[in-house]
Amino acid sequence: MSVDRSLPDLFQDIVRNVQEIIRAEVRLAKAEVREETSKALWSVTWLVAGAVAGVLAVVFALWTAAYALALVWPMWAATMALTAILAVTAVVLLLSGKQRLTRVHPTPERTLETVKENVAWARQSTK
Repeated sequence: MSVDRSLPDLFQDIVRNVQEIIRAEVRLAKAEVREETSKALWSVTWLVAGAVAGVLAVVFALWTAAYALALVWPMWAATMALTAILAVTAVVLLLSGKQRLTRVHPTPERTLETVKENVAWARQSTK
C-alpha cells in the first residue's frame, strides 16, 4: 500500500528530521563537554597540588641556601643577596610574561572566517 504525500508534507518531515539530528548533536556535544570538563577539573586539581608542592620545595631550597650563605656571610647579607637575586628574576619573568601576553589574540579568527564562509555558502545554496 503506497501513501501519496504532498511535497509540503515531505518538506516538513525533512525539516523535522534535520532539527532532530541537530538536537541530538547538541545533546552529544553537551555530554562530551561535560565529560571533558570533569577530566580537566581533576587535571587542574593535580596541577595545583603539584604547583603548591613545587613552591614549598623552592621555599625550603632558598631557606637552605640562606643558611649555607650564612656560614660565610652574616645572615642579613645572605638573605639580602637571595632577595636581590629573586627580585631580579621576578622582574625578568614578569616583563617576559607581559610581552608574551600582548601577542595573545583571544578572538578565534580562523573559526570566525570559516563560519562566515559557511554562512555565505548556505545563503548561496538556498538561492
